[in-house]
Amino acid sequence: MEKIKIGIIGCGGIANGKHMPAIRKLDDVEMTAFCDIIPERAQKAAEEYGTSDAKVYTDYKELLKDERINNVRILTPNKWHAVMSIEALYAGKHVMCEKPMAINYREAQEMLKAQKETGKLLTIGYQHKFDPDVVYAKQEALKNTFGDIYYAKANVIRRRGVPTWGVFTQKAEQGGGSLIDIGTHALDIVLYLMDNYKPKMVLGTTYDRLKNQKECANPFGPWNAENYDVEECASGYLVMENGATIILETSWALNTTDTASIRYMICGTDAGADNYNGKFKINGVCNNKQYITEPDLSTGGVAFYKGNETSPAIQEQRTFINAILGKEELVTKAETAAVVTQILEGIYISAKTGAAYYFNR
Repeated sequence: MEKIKIGIIGCGGIANGKHMPAIRKLDDVEMTAFCDIIPERAQKAAEEYGTSDAKVYTDYKELLKDERINNVRILTPNKWHAVMSIEALYAGKHVMCEKPMAINYREAQEMLKAQKETGKLLTIGYQHKFDPDVVYAKQEALKNTFGDIYYAKANVIRRRGVPTWGVFTQKAEQGGGSLIDIGTHALDIVLYLMDNYKPKMVLGTTYDRLKNQKECANPFGPWNAENYDVEECASGYLVMENGATIILETSWALNTTDTASIRYMICGTDAGADNYNGKFKINGVCNNKQYITEPDLSTGGVAFYKGNETSPAIQEQRTFINAILGKEELVTKAETAAVVTQILEGIYISAKTGAAYYFNR
């Protein structure tokens, strides 16, 4: 059977660190086109990951004309996510766009419109849905183990970890800082586990209080304050239409020792779960006694493993390809990713105005 041909638009950090290595692990696909505004970067990607006849472009519009390509990856700065995804969909390509879906909700809605009008698949790169603990928690949620989930926390906190490469600290290119970059993953997870995508209001705050400090102790190197106009820290207090509450916290830089990669807690009427301290736990009450269960997620042979494809990034790619082939449903649907963008935008608006933001006014 002929392999599915993929085009890569944007051959920078996220392409080399996540997407291209994962795609290479799939035996029924191949990367045949690469595009980047820096031609040497696209050429290097083609040589390392492409087929012998792979084509290199500096204009994504030219790549989209390549009729060999069935689907593309949009791996560019955030401001290009919407326009490139929309053009790709209308060019007849299925699209996986890196997170966030867009820099605002209006653009996300335009992407949904293009998806509907073209009938092509559109998914967003939220690979942490494929983390073993999240998969396990989702399975339990589907079995109603937790009952009605009405309270949740989500955070990802770096003491220092400002990305000083590329355009991460530029609002015009990215739409924001730590919230839209890493906070988006934590928010996506709790919304997914709660299966609740109807926000009512949010009160948000953002801070950029550390960017002028010259001794920053940043592991990625010193940042340039003159090129830094986004927040390094943000929080949101979110209330859903059904009364559920989500507290979101995120930072690239914060003077705290309470740091964590993506951390979440969900609390339901029958049980709760969290991944605090690096361990996934379910808690509840049984026989009038409190209990805590720690499932062993380190072994194979369970639902979240697909053959030898064990990493979340590989599973994300496999699920997208299977969806193209009609073998399974997408895990990250564009409609739910759009709500993540909607909430992020609400936090930014609330932080700017100093008032709660209501989504349906």
